[in-house]
This record gives sequence, C-alpha cells and structure tokens, in this order.
Amino acid sequence: MKSSSTYLIFIVIYLFFSSCVALIKPSDDFESYTPPPKPDYSNENNWAALPTKKDKAHLIPINSGLIENEDSALVDVFFVHPTTYYSSFSWNAYLDNQKLNNFTDKSTIMHQASVFNGSCKIYAPRYRQATLYSFLDKGKNGEKALELAYSDVKDAFNYYLTHYNHGRPFIIASHSQGSRHTIRLLHDVIEKDTALYHRMVATYIIGYKFKQNDLTIIQPCQSSTETNCFVTWNTVTKGGKAEYFQSYVCTNPLCWTTDTTYQSSDKNLGGVPSSFDEIDKNVTDAQIVNGLLMVNKPKYRGYPKVYGSSYHLVDYNLFYMNIRKNVEDRVRAYLEKH
Repeated sequence: MKSSSTYLIFIVIYLFFSSCVALIKPSDDFESYTPPPKPDYSNENNWAALPTKKDKAHLIPINSGLIENEDSALVDVFFVHPTTYYSSFSWNAYLDNQKLNNFTDKSTIMHQASVFNGSCKIYAPRYRQATLYSFLDKGKNGEKALELAYSDVKDAFNYYLTHYNHGRPFIIASHSQGSRHTIRLLHDVIEKDTALYHRMVATYIIGYKFKQNDLTIIQPCQSSTETNCFVTWNTVTKGGKAEYFQSYVCTNPLCWTTDTTYQSSDKNLGGVPSSFDEIDKNVTDAQIVNGLLMVNKPKYRGYPKVYGSSYHLVDYNLFYMNIRKNVEDRVRAYLEKH
C-alpha cells in the first residue's frame, strides 16, 4: 500500500515549483535583514544524517530486501541536500525550523541520501540553504543568499574532515542547490588538495547544470568502476526541453559513461517511487541528448514531473538501484587499488 504521507510530500514540492514565483519572493533585500545564526557543527542537531543518529538516511524501501550497512562501511559519503526551503520569510533557512527539517528528512534524506547506506557512512549537514527564489532573482540578493549557504557547506565539510573522517576514503554527493555548492567545494577545496583528491572515491553531482570550466582536475567518469571522477545528469522527458539544467556534460546512469547511445529500460535495476515502498524494475530507459538525460514516461506511478518536462525531483528515484549498485562497485574498485 502506498504511503500517503510520503506521496503528499512530493505533491507539495510539485505545487511549490508550479505556483506563481512572485509568492515566494522575500520582501526585503538581503542586506536589510539579519541572516539566521551561523551553525555550530559540533551540535548533532545541525546534521540531517550521521552514522550515530537514528535518521532517515538509515532507511531502505519497504519490502525491498536491501540491507543498510552504515555500521560496517569502510567509506563515508558527505551528502549536500537540495532546496527544500520555499518561503518568502527570509533569503536563507533557519536551522532550528523543525517543520522544514522534517520536510527535508522525509523527502531528500530518505529518497536520496539513503541510496548510499549500503556502502557508506552518511554525513549530511543542515545548512542555511537559500530559498528557492534565489535561483530566479535578477538582482544580487539571490547570489548573496547562495553565497551564505555555500559558506555553511564548506564549514560543514571542514568540520567533517577534522572530526569525523579520520583519513577514510569518501564520496561527495548532492542534488540541485546542493550540487551547486558541491561543484564549488570541489573546485575550492578538493582540486587544491592532492591528498583529498586521491581519497575521494567519486562524486555524484546530480540535478544541476555543469559548465565547461567548472572543474579542471576532476573529470567525468567513463566507466562504472572509475574513481576520482564525477557523474552528473538532469532528467527530462524524451523530446522535452529544460534549458536551465542543460549542461556540457551528462552521465547515463544505465551505463555510467557519457556515451550518447540509447540504453533500454531492461538495464534499469529499479526505481523507488515517492511512496518509498517498493522497487520498480525497468522503470524507464535513458539516452543523453544535448547535455540532458532523456527518458520515456516511467512505467509506474510515483515519479512526478516539474517545469513541464523535467523529472528534476526524481533524478535519484528513477535510477535508485543503479546508483546503489554503482556506489558499491566504485567503493570496491577504490579499496582494491588502495
């Protein structure tokens, strides 16, 4: 039986994306309001997921037969969640907003971060994320809000390295706004530190557009077991357009290369719908076209579109089992080499 509460979360997200953007524009300029307090990452409440916490990242889809292995995992994942804050109240979210935290946990932490719990210990910081309108703002307010959000992500990553990592190999993963911050984190931190670069198994930078020179050292993965590389995609319906997400590079998660050859749905090991209660095998196919991952309409319900042709909300869900297996394969390949 479908979980109505989880399905409603996706409906709420859809309505936010589809509603009039003027309703979510903060009324004050960024400079004229006091930002939320800077987070203290020694406080576990400022993490959406930690291996030692009982959180949504530990969950697995109901009746899936999957196993959560965080306790024994030899690799970490630092996961940066996407935008879940759509309010006009302020340009950046408050970390003590429990309603927002619950929403974040029941949507992206459960549906996206959990894909890594078969092979990794999961560390997912809360951060003063920029409100959705920041991406639509034509002035400087949105950029300033995003800059503040990035400063938290960078601080959280540094805290993770100092207090949690203990020299272990790691993955960095993200979606949407989280991927915007991750691209910059990779450029500012990982590409400038050879030791960190070699400890990074791979990075999954999903749901955000890539420009040609965003990264110079870290290159797109060209196989399912390559390491120290990145994968990225933005999913849209076949024949559709999503200019905002169009990138110079795209990975097909049904073959783990940037090859534009069509990949049929029999290579899809299974998606997880919005109800998070089953594995839908062969849910859709995939082909890279002009920097976007084109798919046919999913064979099952529970994979909503936004922006008319974009499957942005379910970039992870549609390929959940392929991602999960690929993380396992890359971790195994990395550990065999090291």
